[in-house]
Amino acid sequence: MLQIVELLNKSITENLYIKIIQQLNKDFLLANISHHFSEAITPSELKNTLTTILNKMMVNNYDDYLNLIYRIDISEKDLVKVKGQTLNLIVEEIAYLILKREYQKVWFKNKF
Repeated sequence: MLQIVELLNKSITENLYIKIIQQLNKDFLLANISHHFSEAITPSELKNTLTTILNKMMVNNYDDYLNLIYRIDISEKDLVKVKGQTLNLIVEEIAYLILKREYQKVWFKNKF
């Protein structure tokens, strides 16, 4: 998904990429999900790993998935707009929403 790559590239140019990973790790920990993203992870690896985790959670641990979405603070309005013919496309859109929200959090903290 091109949106994810553009967002992550933008975060790199604004020196926010590492902070996004740190925020993602913090929110995963607070949602009791035992996955830690390395700060050395590339944007494409981050996208692939996040979509894989979300896919597994949606199929096997839906309650954990909902807890993560709540913890990260993805709006219901945005979730309702998610459409796709396959689970993989839906998961990619949700991964984008997660990364976009994490970007917003770190941008705001960095700005103010």
